[in-house]
Amino acid sequence: MQPAKKSGISRRNPDIKTISQIVDALLDWFSTNARDLPWRRTRDPYAIWVSEIMLQQTQVKTVIPYWQRWMRALPDIVSLGNASSEIIHKLWEGLGYYTRVRNMQKAAQMILQTHTGKFPEKFDEVLALSGIGPYTAGAICSIAFNHPTAILDGNVIRVLCRLFCISENPRDKEANARLWALALMFVESAADEARHIANRCSHLNQSLMELGALVCTPRQPQCTICPVKKHCLAFRFNQVDCLPNLGKRTIATERRFLAFVVQDKNKFLIRQRPEGIVNGKLWEFPNHEIAVKEKNISKAAEPFEINVRSTPFCQIKHSITRYRITLEVFHAQIAPKVAFQFGQWRTVDEVKSLAFTSAHRKVLNALLGKAK
Repeated sequence: MQPAKKSGISRRNPDIKTISQIVDALLDWFSTNARDLPWRRTRDPYAIWVSEIMLQQTQVKTVIPYWQRWMRALPDIVSLGNASSEIIHKLWEGLGYYTRVRNMQKAAQMILQTHTGKFPEKFDEVLALSGIGPYTAGAICSIAFNHPTAILDGNVIRVLCRLFCISENPRDKEANARLWALALMFVESAADEARHIANRCSHLNQSLMELGALVCTPRQPQCTICPVKKHCLAFRFNQVDCLPNLGKRTIATERRFLAFVVQDKNKFLIRQRPEGIVNGKLWEFPNHEIAVKEKNISKAAEPFEINVRSTPFCQIKHSITRYRITLEVFHAQIAPKVAFQFGQWRTVDEVKSLAFTSAHRKVLNALLGKAK
């Protein structure tokens, strides 16, 4: 199926009446179909902010236990601003994209210094906080404060591209600007009729995201039960499956690493990744990258002055951005006089309390499970 031709569909923005009808349909649908998510039971901007940052690049079902654990440990801006690096990284362990949590703490400290500890309500002030872009600022301001601020995440982009049959890549400047304009039209329409119904802006933005998550999904969308299908141009022109047009996917690059488990009685040799790199400040077992097709493992381990066993203890496959990584893990021995060059000796209990990268946490779990 080919994307809709630009000349076949009107490029004008929808009229106010159409927008209003879509808004009403979305709000009616959301009132009976919204998921009962824990951060929807509060208007606390801090709690909503935490959920929005966690939900970036992460599924709702994964985020729920993380959010609940976070809110128990760090229930407010003061506790986040004053928390140790070890605590925030441990609470975030497994969510990935760790720059998010470090920026959250920087933002909390900015709020303590600049806003006397009170989360700001103005869009520009929220946008100025570390780690917060236009989408997150708009989400916080609309959901927590019911302000008519637009949002545009992956779910909303998909809904709007299909509703109005936008065939250009939404990442392109012109198409992206049009999508932001449409998102603003929706939330401002909700605000125009807010005299009698509370939280319309909040619920409207959430309804757009919810529709994308539950009905207007990337694959096999449930168009037959969509509350706005009569307004959807992609549905009318049979273009749903080819929108949004995100262009060609980047081809994944294969990478291969060797990791070494060095144990001395109740202690493991581990190291902390330096700040400023991927997974900075998290812990891992000594490791290094080798050629994907390298067969001589002993030779590959020579830079570490480590003697490795001939077969791996386990193998972990994972992905980071566009990389597909294979981590081969070997039990190994190392001379005590050179061990300090590669890390620190930590007891099992100490290791359990530290925040590891996701792949190396799996290695540790395998080691501890085998020990039992």
